Amino acid sequence: MSGRGVTVLNVAEKPSVAKSVSNILSRNQNLRVRDGRSRYNRIFEFDYTIRGQPCHMLFTSVIGHLMELEFDDRYRKWYSCDPADLFQAPVHKSVPEDKKDIKRTLEEEARRCQWLVLWLDCDREGENIAFEVVDVCTAANPRLTIKRARFSALIDREIHQAVQNLVEPNKWFADAVDARQEIDLRIGASFTRFQTMLMKDAFVIDTVTDGRNIILSYGPCQFPTLGFVVERYWEIQAHEPENFWSINCSHRSEEGIATFSWGRGHLFDYTYAVIIYEMCIEEPTATVTNVRQQEKLKYPPHPLSTIELEKRASRYFRMSSEHTMKVAEELYQGGFISYPRTETDNFSSRTDLHAIVQEQQGHPEWGIYAQRLLDPGAGLWRNPRGGGHDDKAHPPIHPTKFSAGESGWSQDHRRLYELVVRHFLACVSKPAVGAETTVEIDIAGELFSSCGRVILEKNYLDVYPYESWGGSMIPPYTIDQQFIPTTLTLDPGVTRPPPLLSEADLLSCMDKEGIGTDATMHDHIKKLLDRFYATKDASMRFTPTNLGEALVMGYDDMGYKLWKPYLRAVMERDMKSVSEGTKSKAEVLDTSLQQMKACFLDVCCYFILS
Repeated sequence: MSGRGVTVLNVAEKPSVAKSVSNILSRNQNLRVRDGRSRYNRIFEFDYTIRGQPCHMLFTSVIGHLMELEFDDRYRKWYSCDPADLFQAPVHKSVPEDKKDIKRTLEEEARRCQWLVLWLDCDREGENIAFEVVDVCTAANPRLTIKRARFSALIDREIHQAVQNLVEPNKWFADAVDARQEIDLRIGASFTRFQTMLMKDAFVIDTVTDGRNIILSYGPCQFPTLGFVVERYWEIQAHEPENFWSINCSHRSEEGIATFSWGRGHLFDYTYAVIIYEMCIEEPTATVTNVRQQEKLKYPPHPLSTIELEKRASRYFRMSSEHTMKVAEELYQGGFISYPRTETDNFSSRTDLHAIVQEQQGHPEWGIYAQRLLDPGAGLWRNPRGGGHDDKAHPPIHPTKFSAGESGWSQDHRRLYELVVRHFLACVSKPAVGAETTVEIDIAGELFSSCGRVILEKNYLDVYPYESWGGSMIPPYTIDQQFIPTTLTLDPGVTRPPPLLSEADLLSCMDKEGIGTDATMHDHIKKLLDRFYATKDASMRFTPTNLGEALVMGYDDMGYKLWKPYLRAVMERDMKSVSEGTKSKAEVLDTSLQQMKACFLDVCCYFILS
């Protein structure tokens, strides 16, 4: 491309990204700023050259989605139609009133430009917003040349590389989001109206709503998420404690003490346990039958995906997934970490891992470790193991700029940045090495064993304090050695129910069953709390409210497992197929909505007949 200069309209997903990218591309020289129609979305002007083509750059932004999908007016009021009609009622996308000023800015600027470059976030949702921007801009100027900038971090190298390697926007990604939006709107609206009008009087709802009208919202992702919480709660409620008995043995010598576990674990039959215990007491001599010594490795974590970031922040810092993503987004917009919404846990061979480590050498806490990693003589470096996931859009989350802590950061900003850095340094390190010894003994025909471990090389554990590798030394034993146990006891115990689901557990359930995406899971969890379907205690564990449990029970009594993840998991797989171009949007809409409408009609019939 060469010739006369062109005027380029650049559009980012957020005002802060527009500002950051403009600062990078203009190198803060001759950068002019003016107001747009929206006071929050300013316009940055500067000159730049793209592949030899002189360009006058206009850079502005939207604020998330520019358009909303909604029913035509006659279907929007709750009692305007049968909820079943919503499965085929006309829908349309339009710009809501509070985004009209942004739309006017885009239209005005597009009319004076020859190119449109899309800088929306590089995921499915961002691609969908990009096509909303395209629709508005091309309506004002059909002659625009449309290009897409792909980037994963707000740093100089990445941004300059993105603008010099513009690509076509991905319609398949946008179609996948369109399909999800329409499915969620139709299913959500029909079931929400139905269950609110019918079921809120069928159950005693014991919850605080601050005097607001109760809307019993149904979401195709939100409801299976609630199902996980309720199912675990029911499992706990159904648990009946059982007594059991186990034989425990210890041996103290000059070299130390060893605790031996019973090979049977425990028995629920008290009489049988007593008989075996008395046999051991009558012939208490222990004979060593086996001594095994082997090297054990504890591997560092895989590179960091969104789900792992949320789970680890919940476990280590008790941060909610919603708050974690808010803080991560701010770190990303500040240029300190890469794009925080990614399914990828495998670094590309093109990624310069050593350069990322080099930037951390000056840090007062982990700088020395970074130096050791880069020293070939230390032998600490190991290329990271991949976890087998690649969304083809973004690399794993990693640090992109050095910081010893910024003045405007909260404690959570510091902790999350530290986690991202330490996680990255850990994943390019060798595993910890331990020597493990297992001793097996026989007492009156009963087998017992003891295990001891000594850490020989901490390696990645030196920089990753969130994980430990416990263990203790046991005295040396030889095969056929005999001794009399220091203690030999028959101890009672009782079975316990599983704990309530933690936020990390809930994220794991959603990830395993394909409920939501890395970009939306935290939002589904937040909706459970916002809508009084569940509560979360100080230990980050979830309990269903009476309302949440009543809703699940209502559908369960009908014989419908709408709170189970299966239906939504199939829809999520179908939408992924749309994003990959193997299924069309129309095909997925038709299949999903037909299935859910049939289910909806059956539910309605159940209530009519009952």
